[in-house]
Amino acid sequence: MMMTKSPEGPRILREQNRVRYLKVIAVFKILKGVLLLTLGVSLIFLNTRTRWLDAISDWAADEILLEHSRAVVYLLNRLQDALAGGHLRAPGMLALFYSAVLFTEGIGVYLQKRWAEFLMVFATAALIPVEVRHIWHRPTVLGFAILAANCFIVWFLYRVLKREPHSATRVAEPEPAEVP
Repeated sequence: MMMTKSPEGPRILREQNRVRYLKVIAVFKILKGVLLLTLGVSLIFLNTRTRWLDAISDWAADEILLEHSRAVVYLLNRLQDALAGGHLRAPGMLALFYSAVLFTEGIGVYLQKRWAEFLMVFATAALIPVEVRHIWHRPTVLGFAILAANCFIVWFLYRVLKREPHSATRVAEPEPAEVP
C-alpha cells in the first residue's frame, strides 16, 4: 500500500494535529522534569537525614533476616559512604539544573513559544548520542523506547520549525478601508 501525501504535508503536521502533539510532548517533558526534580532534591538532601539509613539497616536485620548477608551489609555501607562523603551532591545539582531546562522547554512548548521549540530540539538532540551509547552498552526496552521518543520529538519539532516561518518574517496583509 502506497502512502500518498496531501498538498498540506503529513497529517501529523496539520494545524490541529500539530498543536495536539506539541502539547503531548510538552507534558512528557514536564513529567520528566518532575521526576528529575524529585531525584535532585532527594540526592541533595538525602545525606542530612541519617536516621532513615539506620532504619533500613534495622529492617534488613530484623524483618528479612539478612543480618548475615554480606551483600546487604556491603550495599548499605557503600550507600552510607556515598552519603557521608557528599558524592551525591554533584549529580543532585545536575538533576536540578536539567529539571529546570525540562520545565522551561515543556512550559514554553505548551504555550507554543517558538524559542522553546528551538531549545527543545537542541537540548533533546544533544542527548541522543548519550542515549545511543547507553543502549549500546546496556540494551533495554525502556532505553529503546526513550530513544525512539526523543528521536520522534526532534524530528517532529524540526519539521514544525521548518514548516512555519518565523513570525517576524511574515508579511502582514493590509486591511481594507471601511467605506461609510
